[in-house]
Amino acid sequence: MVSKNYLSIYAKSFNWAGFFLPKDTYRECSTLYDFCRTVDNIADEKNELKIREKKFLEFNADFKNKNFNNIIIKNMWHIIDKFNISLKIIDDLFEGIKSDIKDIVKLNSKKDLLIYSYKVAGTVGLMMAKVLRVNKKNALKSAIDLGIAMQLTNISRDVIEDKKNNRTYIDEDFESIKSTIKLSNFFYDSSFLAIKEIPLNLRFSILVARRVYKKIGHKIIAKNNIENYKKSGKIYLTNFEKVIETVLSIFDFIKLMLNYKSVDNIFHEHDSINEEINLYERI
Repeated sequence: MVSKNYLSIYAKSFNWAGFFLPKDTYRECSTLYDFCRTVDNIADEKNELKIREKKFLEFNADFKNKNFNNIIIKNMWHIIDKFNISLKIIDDLFEGIKSDIKDIVKLNSKKDLLIYSYKVAGTVGLMMAKVLRVNKKNALKSAIDLGIAMQLTNISRDVIEDKKNNRTYIDEDFESIKSTIKLSNFFYDSSFLAIKEIPLNLRFSILVARRVYKKIGHKIIAKNNIENYKKSGKIYLTNFEKVIETVLSIFDFIKLMLNYKSVDNIFHEHDSINEEINLYERI
């Protein structure tokens, strides 16, 4: 099985930001993303439910049994061993994606939304932070927050597409969409200060990714109503808009350099998640 660079195919905002990473680090981040995307693709396939369930269970078993004939699994185990990533984080990711392999998916509360967002994206943010050599526990919590923020942005952007696939993460009305963007902004804000715990030569890339993704939320809010939102199709940033956000990230970089506040004082909205998942064990 040939490894693919899914980062350049599915995650253009991340890939843009990845331009500012050293090649070896970009390759490690890409390896991590390839694994996560491979699992996610199983849930998103147009196959019958039983086929998706079977593929998911097979991939999960291959991962746990270290089937290194699958290069994506082999490369992921290399990342796990190199950066001491807890297998509980991987289990959370599998659980989150498994919850999407149903005929009908519906979340019923803010707590459900946050737990789901942690499982499918906060886990990725946490693992990425480890690849980027973040060590402080409170900074790793902020990495979870950035992953959750980006997932909330995705959910807000894809309401119509998700409904066509019988998935309802939030209600199909503009107030729910705006509320979710507002929630995402809280998590973007709680992620910012901890980025200074990333080594200097890796920091700018994450600032760019954060800004680019947060701007998508601003563009969604600018639609003003559900009719305009529906007409707009998939909302994304143009390359010119990405350049602007990249330039603005320079100011974020300087702001972080001049900020001497401790990351230990960052507040994290993790209570509802911790009711079901012990994040301390993952960190």
